[in-house]
Amino acid sequence: MAKTVAFHLQKGGVGKTTISGTLACQSALGGHKTLIVDCDPQGNISSWFLKEPPKYELADVLQGKCYVNDAIVKVPAVDNLYILPTFGIGGTLKLYSETKLAEEPFVLQDLISEASAGFERIVLDLSPGLGRLERSALIASDEVVSPMISEVFSLDGLEIFIHELVKIRKNMRASVKHNKVIINSYDSRIKQHRDIYAAALKAKNYEVYLIPVDPIFRKCQEAGKAPQGFKIKGRGMKDSTIAAFEKLDKDIWK
Repeated sequence: MAKTVAFHLQKGGVGKTTISGTLACQSALGGHKTLIVDCDPQGNISSWFLKEPPKYELADVLQGKCYVNDAIVKVPAVDNLYILPTFGIGGTLKLYSETKLAEEPFVLQDLISEASAGFERIVLDLSPGLGRLERSALIASDEVVSPMISEVFSLDGLEIFIHELVKIRKNMRASVKHNKVIINSYDSRIKQHRDIYAAALKAKNYEVYLIPVDPIFRKCQEAGKAPQGFKIKGRGMKDSTIAAFEKLDKDIWK
C-alpha cells in the first residue's frame, strides 16, 4: 500500500506545486514508483510535466467516465514517475467539487486506495483554499505537509490551517498526520526570513525544513522538465537545494 502525502496551506503563492513536483521527481529518480495526483483545478503541475492534455483526467475518474488506471499517464523523461492529471478543460474538476462532491466526501479516499496498489508513493498537489475538494484530499492522505514563505501572513495562514485540520480530523474521523512545515524560497541574508524561521521553530511538535531560493524552479517549469539534472547555461540546482530535497525525501517517506 502506497503512502500518500499532500502539500497544503490555504494561502496561495507559497510554492505547493513546485515542492510537490520536485519531491515527486526526487522520489521517482530514487527508484520508487511514484504517482502525482493533480487535485488543483488550475492544473499547474499537469501543465508542468505534460505537453499535451491526455484523453482522461482526474475529473473523468471522479465522475465515473473512466477507471483510475485509464487516466494515469507516464511522465516523459522521468523514470518511475506517473501523473493523474488535471487540465482544467471546461473547469470540470471545479464544477464537480462545487456540486457532486458534497454527496461523495470520501470519493478521493476511494480513488487513492484503488490507485495505491500500483505505486509505492503518492503525492497530492492541492489548490489554495480549504473547500470540499481540499478537505476530501486531506482525509485521503496519510500526511499533510505545509509549505509557506517568509512573511507574517504565512505564519497566520499556518495557524489557521492547524486549527481547521483539527476540525477536519474530528468531523471526518480522519487521522492525517501533520508535523512538517517547509519554508520555501528562504534567503538567510534577509532578516525577515531569519525572523520567520525563528518564529516557526517555536511551534511545538513541528519539524521545520528550509528550501532555499533557487531560480532553477521557474526555468525548469517553463521547459517542462524535472529540476534534478536540468541545467541552463551549465547551471542547475544549487547544492543547498539538492541537499534540502534529499533530506525532505528521506524524512517524509520513512
